[in-house]
Amino acid sequence: MCQSPWRGNNRGRCYRTRGYRPRAARQTAALPEKLHSAGVVLPTRYTARLQAPCCALSCCGRCSGLPRNHPVCSPGLQPQSARYPEKRKAELALLGSILIAGVVAHAALAAEADSPGLPGNAATAQELPQVMVIGNAPLPGFGLPLNQVSSNVQTANSEDLKRAQTTGVAAYLNRSFSGVNVSESADNPFQLDINYHGFSASPLLGTPEGLSVYVDGVRVNESFGDTVNWDLIPESAISTLSLISGSNPVFGLNTLGGALSLQTKSGHDNPGTEFEAYGGSFGRRSLQGESGGAIGPFDYFATAHYFDETGWRDMSPTTVRQAFGKVGWQNDKSDVDLSYTYADTRLFGNGAAPLSMLYYRREQSYTPDSTHNLLHFVNLTATQFLSERLLLSANAYYRRLITANSNGSNNDNYLTSAYAGPPLDCSVPAADRLGIAYCSNATTQVSELLQRTAGFGLQLTDTQDVFGWKNQGILGADYHDCADEFTQAFQYGNFAADRTLIYLANPLNDETVISLRGSNRISGAYLTDTLSAGRAVHLTVSARYNRSTETLNGYHVDTDVGDAGSGFDQAGPLVGQHTFTRINPAIGFTVTPTEAVTYYANYNEASRAPSVVELGCANPLQPCGLPNDFASDPDLKQVVAHTLEIGLRGNPADQRLNWSADAFRTLNRDDLEFIATTTNAGYFDNVGSTRRQGLDFAVGGKAGGLQWRLAYSLVDATFRSGFVVSAQSNSTADANGDIVVRPGDRIPLTPRHTGRLLLDYQLSPRLELGGNLIVVSGSYLHGNENNANQAGGTNGAGAFISPTGSGWIPSYAVIDLQGTWHLEKSVALFARIANVLDQQYSTAGFLTTNTFNPDGTFRSNPLDRTHENAVSPGTPRALWAGVRVHFD
Repeated sequence: MCQSPWRGNNRGRCYRTRGYRPRAARQTAALPEKLHSAGVVLPTRYTARLQAPCCALSCCGRCSGLPRNHPVCSPGLQPQSARYPEKRKAELALLGSILIAGVVAHAALAAEADSPGLPGNAATAQELPQVMVIGNAPLPGFGLPLNQVSSNVQTANSEDLKRAQTTGVAAYLNRSFSGVNVSESADNPFQLDINYHGFSASPLLGTPEGLSVYVDGVRVNESFGDTVNWDLIPESAISTLSLISGSNPVFGLNTLGGALSLQTKSGHDNPGTEFEAYGGSFGRRSLQGESGGAIGPFDYFATAHYFDETGWRDMSPTTVRQAFGKVGWQNDKSDVDLSYTYADTRLFGNGAAPLSMLYYRREQSYTPDSTHNLLHFVNLTATQFLSERLLLSANAYYRRLITANSNGSNNDNYLTSAYAGPPLDCSVPAADRLGIAYCSNATTQVSELLQRTAGFGLQLTDTQDVFGWKNQGILGADYHDCADEFTQAFQYGNFAADRTLIYLANPLNDETVISLRGSNRISGAYLTDTLSAGRAVHLTVSARYNRSTETLNGYHVDTDVGDAGSGFDQAGPLVGQHTFTRINPAIGFTVTPTEAVTYYANYNEASRAPSVVELGCANPLQPCGLPNDFASDPDLKQVVAHTLEIGLRGNPADQRLNWSADAFRTLNRDDLEFIATTTNAGYFDNVGSTRRQGLDFAVGGKAGGLQWRLAYSLVDATFRSGFVVSAQSNSTADANGDIVVRPGDRIPLTPRHTGRLLLDYQLSPRLELGGNLIVVSGSYLHGNENNANQAGGTNGAGAFISPTGSGWIPSYAVIDLQGTWHLEKSVALFARIANVLDQQYSTAGFLTTNTFNPDGTFRSNPLDRTHENAVSPGTPRALWAGVRVHFD
């Protein structure tokens, strides 16, 4: 328990404050009622301190995660340094230009001259673990109490992440958040596809992206394909995360099904030094350290992480190097932060393998794929109070990402019956590119992608009352300039025994088949206003204008031997310019009839413009692999999502039992899908309308040392328009290999039911035990979009569908356990067991033509190949253990 003049931080430890004046215990006695009446619930670790002197909680300051000028904070509860006892404070992100920095510096120096010590800064509240005060715009601001937010919100903080012992943010979302499941399409722990309510945030090109992800106000969906690289986000740098459901237009492009907002740590709120090391199964080794502190008005925070493992499947090593640093300066009115993120990752993601091979030996991989990412990310933020009720926020950033990729696969041109050129003798060395492409059974596509993005944003928040009612209005604008450079070469060869490529030594090999430069200029303006009509009713209206202009300039080479004599090996231009604009509206309200219950409803719209990769791969006559040869770019339409959501939640003051129920329906117009033409190629196209609808239920609470949570989600994701797609391994495919998808068919890889149970038990002051159960129902595979494939059937071309070609992933349940033993105050041992029951399950896959025997040897005769499921197997049972040491 912290006693004056000490106060607690977000680790529950105490540190000395400057210029602090103790407050009487009678002032804090009313605090629980004030917080409860405002719909704000504090973190568990603070509820026991509410009756202590206010220093222990820092009342309406950093430790509670509330701005010191939050409406629930009365003047009597304000720290001595808070100048505006009745205004709601927040963070403003002023990043960017020299002019903005100069204004902040001038105001800061003036304020510093008036301040004898280091006062608390309300403008940094967003950097702290905020459990029930929710950010309602991309840039930091005051946020809204949960009872004023008209959507389903799930939150976590750094302590939750640490307790879960997961490998990253994506793995934590899958463990803990309702409505979330993963597709391990790449089968690498740092390359998970996160699916929320049927919308995805994935690192893989070709996945329809439908979630936006922000780190400190910067959207980190990559410009080339709106992908999200989870390996570039250091988990040890995260202070808080919030997942907000729905198509909230304020969060900009790609927010079709939700927005994930991450805030990073600062030294002022994370003092001390901590080291962590663990290892175990699959040759895994992990080292991590962090250190933070404050010196006068300055603070610093730094963390680094090294991760290495050989992997549990053949040829699946992973190496991750991450670093994050932040320096800041603050006074009572201003805050400036400069952060830098570095990541160097080498990931082997071998993805799906045919079931017959997995039955023979589950560790087998089909063909090895590797990705190397190198990131430099600089983010400057600053905040400034212009008056007691006006808060200016801004940001400016630069992000540079280089991705080198090597994808091995079977060669679709090998001895293909579609070949119509001159006779070829594959028993002699090839004399031209045509012979190489026709006679080689394997290919490796080697690509390099450079993505550079720079941008800035401005946001003004006004808390002036309107007609005597409390009101918060936000007006903002942002601009992003993205430049992409992509090159790729085809390397032909033949499979070795381990299914790696034996490169064909021929001067005609290794030709660059695509060279593309693309740019994307994105601008937007938004507003949102929340009006509180008394204490019980809160109305929010929002709108955003988006404009995206994308330009492509480059060339591609035709690699289809079916075009022999009519375009094969010929270069064609890849040029185009596309502009997408739209205004997206939203309206919502909440009603709180009692202090413990909130009802809410909302309607909102959001849009997603086709990305550079989608525009460059949109011609069905010239399909491309991913990433692979692109073609002329027919116009695609932007996707528009319309979401209706209603729900209620209960948050009693004692937190012994809290619950929520939410119903949602999202209709996507002109939805984009990757239409496969072969196992390794396809194109993007608008497929009409799709719909995701469902329910979320969650209940949890505390009883003594036990914390628990039980959640269930129903997601009904269906196509609402019919279309034709190539699926040669589907039993209903016609002679051309096409199937017909009809309205009502379920979208692949979207489980209808998911459930999870989380338990954490404080067995003693030294020992904590926990576990989680995840249950996921079955789903259809890609290639079975019509939901009609039958194992053992025969398609229209007379091909037999293997008994292992059901086109369906069975349901599964996985149990994980973890525990922590505190040897003393600063040293702890921890351990985690994944998949305790060693269940064999799969999370992703597609129908495929298998070119290998079950033992992995190549089938040289195309007629011997089988049509079956290719699935991504889940991780088997594993044990990791480690030690954590903290120094104040």
